[in-house]
Amino acid sequence: MAVGGPLRLLAQDAEDLAVISAALQDAVTRIGDIQWESGAGRLTLAFNRFRWEVEGGDAERVRAGLQFGGVLKVKARNLRREPGDAVLELLAMTFEAGEAPGGVVNFAFADGGDLAAVVECIDAALADLSAPWPTMRKPGHEI
Repeated sequence: MAVGGPLRLLAQDAEDLAVISAALQDAVTRIGDIQWESGAGRLTLAFNRFRWEVEGGDAERVRAGLQFGGVLKVKARNLRREPGDAVLELLAMTFEAGEAPGGVVNFAFADGGDLAAVVECIDAALADLSAPWPTMRKPGHEI
């Protein structure tokens, strides 16, 4: 991968998932960009991801897709399905181990919403899908 090139990450354990979580910190999505395919056991989310890995220069975002396989169930709390264009900001993803190798992937969103995906095992892929574009807003956090 070239420096600043498209990000492509796979996760098969909690440490890998933490790397993807860091890459997606402050990514934004719309309710309508979260797709749960129960028959296929697949959860797919599309994000506008802040490119934390690019140092210096202008702040950028890129369209990215995150997909989990082996998903048994998905639960949402404090997330309304309507309107479909409601924007969510991802704060972090964590893994709560259950009966090995399964558990729950938790998505924490700003303003108290969360999503929990019960998985057979961690099987996730993150990929940048577009060219980056400049953004005027760099996410900030109080220390």
